[in-house]
Amino acid sequence: MTAVRDGLPEGRYGRSADARADRKLKIVGSVLGVALLGVIAWSGISYISGQDLSGRVITWDAVSDHAVKVHLEVVKDADAKGVCTLRSQAEDGSEVGRKDVTVDQRAGQVDTEVTLRTTKRATNAVLVGCTAAGKG
Repeated sequence: MTAVRDGLPEGRYGRSADARADRKLKIVGSVLGVALLGVIAWSGISYISGQDLSGRVITWDAVSDHAVKVHLEVVKDADAKGVCTLRSQAEDGSEVGRKDVTVDQRAGQVDTEVTLRTTKRATNAVLVGCTAAGKG
């Protein structure tokens, strides 16, 4: 009886062309992956460092059917001025209140409580965004 071989003896003739191609693909994929992570990190850092103002809603409370009390925190340069826009919505998703809050205090962090007037009972209060108004 004779034995039938399906391929070359392992290790006798060196690495196959498939193994070399697989190794090259792994190297190319790793380099491209690292480059993509670098681009994402660079764009994130440049976006964050480019903002003069950043804010967040700490708490909110619907104090009546026509008002929401919002605790707003804004982090900025001490000499920066700007405007933060707050918005409130009803249960059905319709906007029931909007207010622009001027932030011109000479401090790096500003905590303020704002009363937002609404047209009916609000179910949330969110910060739409903050924009810089200039320095000085």
